[in-house]
Amino acid sequence: MERSVRELWAESRELLGLHSEDVPRADLPPTPLAFLRDHVSPGRPLIISAAATRHWPAATLWPTESYLSDALCSTDVSVHITPSGRADALAPHPRRPDAKCFASAHVRRVDFPSAVRLIRGSDPDAGLVAYAQQQDDCLRGEYSAVSGDVDAHVPWASEALGCLPEAVNLWIGNSCSVTSFHKDHYDNIYVVLSGEKHFLLLPPTEHHRLHVRDYPAASYVAEQETEEVPRLKLEMEEPERIVPWSSVDPYPASPEEMAAQASSFPLFFKGPRPIHCTVRAGEMLYLPSMWFHHVSQSPGPNGLTIAVNYWYDMQFDIKYAYFNFLRSLEIKDSPPLDNNDDGFEGELDEKKD
Repeated sequence: MERSVRELWAESRELLGLHSEDVPRADLPPTPLAFLRDHVSPGRPLIISAAATRHWPAATLWPTESYLSDALCSTDVSVHITPSGRADALAPHPRRPDAKCFASAHVRRVDFPSAVRLIRGSDPDAGLVAYAQQQDDCLRGEYSAVSGDVDAHVPWASEALGCLPEAVNLWIGNSCSVTSFHKDHYDNIYVVLSGEKHFLLLPPTEHHRLHVRDYPAASYVAEQETEEVPRLKLEMEEPERIVPWSSVDPYPASPEEMAAQASSFPLFFKGPRPIHCTVRAGEMLYLPSMWFHHVSQSPGPNGLTIAVNYWYDMQFDIKYAYFNFLRSLEIKDSPPLDNNDDGFEGELDEKKD
């Protein structure tokens, strides 16, 4: 069984044309037919150059120092705050030092200029990192005053997918914020407008490599809600809620942590290298539904990384049934390695494209 699954990893990448760790790039947006045929149906990512967003007012206005703060000066927005910049990620269990939990951010409503100050002042060493990442169709909600600066939808994607986006979200952060490996039940068009986003990708066929396990849920809460810069503590949710989540950290902080991760999660560190790409300001990434992705970021000259994404509801078709069947298979943590195994233990470079 283990060997068959490893053969599936290689075969699926070959069928997708992903022989290297690079995502295909296009100078111009595809036609709806080409997009559906070459990317949506097979589940193949695509990066489209800045030509796709050149007509957006946001492409020139949002990277400036003051435009968004002026346009949203009286708007309250949601900012997500964590001690380390890792929201919706694993953290040490507050009651059991030898265990982990799934930790969600503390969410605070503040006026937009205050949110930007918190983001720019983020410092993991000081125990506070802020990230605007509400994910509830927030561009058309709390940021509606500037939603007209981008297209309401991506026309060629909407035609190919046969629907309009279910949600359009705005993301504002800096290099302190990292998103752990996860998947979404959406076809995602992700557009960077300031700075860069760095993605590690795994296709759905490589589900087992992420060692998804059940973790109890917790949330960061402010010790005193009246503090402008809150001191946070982690509290377990009551009643208990269990979240299945990836156990893998692809960028351990030390050689000792790398050794521990590689030993505990060999399917990831002794398998094929993740597919990686950098999406630069003005570029679009098409990320097919169910693809696992880990995201880090670099700020632009304004000190911020700004992005918009369009979530199109996925088709729950036979591919979804196949994925659920694959996920149900039990695979040992340490499959036998072939002589030509291309594992990358200790070699995954955090240096971005």
